[in-house]
Amino acid sequence: MSVKGPIAVTMGDPSGIGPEITLRAWQKHLSGAAPRFFVIGDPVCYASPSVGMREITTPEEALNTGGDLPVLPLKLTTPARAGTPISANATAIIDSIKQAVTFALSDAVPAIVTNPIAKAVLYETGFGHQGHTDFLGALTEHAPYAHSRGPVMMLTAGNLRVALATEHIPHSKVPADLKTETIVRVARVVNDALRMDYGIAQPRLAIAALNPHAGESGKIGDEENRVIIPAAKILIDSGINVTGPLPADSLFHAEARAKADAVICMYHDQALIPVKMLDFWGGVNVTLGLPIVRTSPDHGTGFDIAGKGVARADSLIAALKTAEAIAARRATQ
Repeated sequence: MSVKGPIAVTMGDPSGIGPEITLRAWQKHLSGAAPRFFVIGDPVCYASPSVGMREITTPEEALNTGGDLPVLPLKLTTPARAGTPISANATAIIDSIKQAVTFALSDAVPAIVTNPIAKAVLYETGFGHQGHTDFLGALTEHAPYAHSRGPVMMLTAGNLRVALATEHIPHSKVPADLKTETIVRVARVVNDALRMDYGIAQPRLAIAALNPHAGESGKIGDEENRVIIPAAKILIDSGINVTGPLPADSLFHAEARAKADAVICMYHDQALIPVKMLDFWGGVNVTLGLPIVRTSPDHGTGFDIAGKGVARADSLIAALKTAEAIAARRATQ
């Protein structure tokens, strides 16, 4: 599957591995192994002896740069230093995301792929969101969307898809933050997205338990009886194919993965550990329930390896391919 326009890639934190993996993904594009894209960022970050670069002013121009990486310029306040995050560049990092979303909402691009950000850097300047997912929700909240509304974070690796009922919060706060209505909302978004974005006519959802042994009938925690089982009943009564809550320790082996099209997980690591065990380098973060298509590499900024020439672009390339596939499917509807 392919799409007409180029995918917009955001800068991410320029002091991390974002620029390096973007250049490597462009080389893969030139060999036919990745979709065409352009990046919104400071051209200085993409100067390379092995990859040509050309500045553009519109997404359409990205289709006519030959073998040169198209860069829509967005100047940094302070020159990036590999491995050293700089809070003064937070505004440019955020502006890159905003510009990509603006392009997607106006149909100038079919999808956006976001390079990793360091949330701590953005928090220093008053950024009021947990991360990309809820920020994208806020940026698109007034745009029309005819399906169950997100944003919902879903991670994919191979034949595993996991969605999060809670995201970037301390584990100690998960039980209090976990609500029946939240699980219902997330599951409905996932169900709709699997139909629309993945072409699965009759999605099968599994819901993970929060506690060991699914709470052991309330003996090891009551969240299953009090929160999760009521959510599953609401979903089943509405016609969604749901099983659970199921013990998380037996949800992710090969036979279990074959029985569900997605798993609704209760907290971050419950979802992320199996994804990264299954495909550490190639996992993809997909935001569901938005009027735009957004994916991202399933890894962080990699400050510890930035500038050392060892960062792998597998996840970014997978994110580009996933974004292209979802955008192409939406275009046929």
